[in-house]
Amino acid sequence: MRSASVTSLLRFARRKLLLPVGAAAAVGFAALAPAFTEPPAPVTAGERTVLPAKRRDTVVDVYDKVKPAVVNIHSERTVTAAGDDPFGRQPVQPQRVNGMGTGIVLDPRGYILTNYHVVDDVNSLRVRLHDGTGYTARVLATDKEQDLALIKVDPTKGLPVIGFGTSSDLMVGEAVIAIGNAFGYEHSVTDGRVSYKGRDVALNKEMGYKGLIQTSAPINPGNSGGPLLNVLGEVVGVNVAIRAGAQNIGFALAADAVIPKAADLIGLRRRTGLRHGLVLRDTAHRDATESAAVRSVLVDGVEPNTPAVAAGFKVGDVIERTDDIPTLTSIDFERGLIEKPAGAKVPVKVRRNGAATDLELVLQAGANGPVAAVANAADLIWKRLGAKFAPVGADAVAKANPQLRGGLMVTDVAPGSVLAGAGVQKGDILVGLHLWETLSLDNVTFVLNHKDLSTFLPLKYFVSRDGKLKDGLISNVP
Repeated sequence: MRSASVTSLLRFARRKLLLPVGAAAAVGFAALAPAFTEPPAPVTAGERTVLPAKRRDTVVDVYDKVKPAVVNIHSERTVTAAGDDPFGRQPVQPQRVNGMGTGIVLDPRGYILTNYHVVDDVNSLRVRLHDGTGYTARVLATDKEQDLALIKVDPTKGLPVIGFGTSSDLMVGEAVIAIGNAFGYEHSVTDGRVSYKGRDVALNKEMGYKGLIQTSAPINPGNSGGPLLNVLGEVVGVNVAIRAGAQNIGFALAADAVIPKAADLIGLRRRTGLRHGLVLRDTAHRDATESAAVRSVLVDGVEPNTPAVAAGFKVGDVIERTDDIPTLTSIDFERGLIEKPAGAKVPVKVRRNGAATDLELVLQAGANGPVAAVANAADLIWKRLGAKFAPVGADAVAKANPQLRGGLMVTDVAPGSVLAGAGVQKGDILVGLHLWETLSLDNVTFVLNHKDLSTFLPLKYFVSRDGKLKDGLISNVP
């Protein structure tokens, strides 16, 4: 979580101190109260039958339903702490710090949504499922402004996916449930109420949130990135922050704001440059207060000279299926395109004027996207970093770390180049830049073309050298 401190209250002690005083005051007030000639009118609750409590209540049902699609995230990052010597004569000592968070499975193939601050500047990520299975995770895409990130694991079998509801009709006072890795206690469940909607919260001078859901469901460090659910088991928010020093004041990103941002993170255009040319709009409604949300994806625009035009999409089309994935949100649409190469033909079923229509979308590389740069990736990398690379497999880096999937062997380093100045040597195997693994040249160009590259500097790199994992810093990238 982002909160700098955690409230610690001696509630039991307070009760012992305050309850007797309150009781005495109540007795004194009763003794002095005037005798009213007419009793006050009774105050009654809503007209509903109060049923005996059941052990298997709504919280238990929701937890059992969605827990397989919630993952626990454990991270490790390096922080530099100076010694106690006021004159700075002691060397600065790097320290390993463990972190924690929660993730929501977006796709059975291991694509997981979490908060940006959960994965920010981490050296390693480990994901644990509800059954105890663990996987190494890697960061695929981030959105610092929205505090969202997409990470990936490679599961041995498909992972369950949670359905998104809508935050648009949340009621203040409505019951909600949170599941997460609270203080590292995996898959902890809490429940509470929607305390307020549309809350704007400033974390510090640089960071703030808009339109948050405030909830009384206890949220703790480690809950970040986990789901806030309604009693139907639908995701209505993504837990993101708490009010330090307060009791049960937690905040979640609203689901309707998260969905298009998550679609952007998982979309091919952002990560690979492939484009489809569709501008999508997510909609949601309920047929009744207690019914499930009905979500749909509408074509809100068709960009000129794109595959969407060639496929015959029209504004107003309702997308019902993308490849073999039922499409209820824009996330589902982008899921249908995951891992598809340029030139792939993707069947899309739409409903137009009440009739079903089958279209075929052929993906193409964007003229100005990262893929265009990758077409000449070797020249770009040589010009900006001063090195040449050749891909190698997992065997080449297994001695340094058996969990690595491969890397890029440095075959040449130009004297006086950026990488030479950073200490990279011929024969090193580059396995990571900043948060991302480097298995291919396009992984490197993705970092070099990243819109937030300036904020990454000095850019951290990881290499395998002589069977050992080493890291260093690139101070500047032209």
